[in-house]
Amino acid sequence: MDAADNAHHHHMHGMAPPMDSSTAWPEMTHGTMMLHMTFFWGANAEILFNRWPGERGGMYALALIFVFVLAFIVEWLSHSRLIKEDSSAAAAGLIRTLLHTVRVGLVNLVMLAVMSFNVGVFLVAIGGHCLGFLLFGSRLFKKSAVASGSASRTEQPVTS
Repeated sequence: MDAADNAHHHHMHGMAPPMDSSTAWPEMTHGTMMLHMTFFWGANAEILFNRWPGERGGMYALALIFVFVLAFIVEWLSHSRLIKEDSSAAAAGLIRTLLHTVRVGLVNLVMLAVMSFNVGVFLVAIGGHCLGFLLFGSRLFKKSAVASGSASRTEQPVTS
């Protein structure tokens, strides 16, 4: 190592010197597909599985629908009450654990799909979460006690 290299190495506190552009990121190429490290537009993507959806537009559309449905189901599982009130504590605990495990698995699949850095995948994942939350978590479509008339039934007129 000459003096300039030694000074550069010493200044970087033990970090390896940067690679030149001809050898940078060799692990990012995967066969003929380039794995992106920044967001990009286009149907030529690889989402979740090797060579899926590939270069076919129809398969890309199917992949987008798949990611949308996954995100939508995550919101449904997060906000729905699937356990009956009269369930035993042990049964409720096991069912809740199973539902949580499924939800976490689906959330991680959505995250891995978004890590393809495809803008379309990113947008449909957000759209699936958004629509799922709107329908199941926002109370927009739930009747309030006042609107359903139950509040008027519980209030008794005051007579003196």
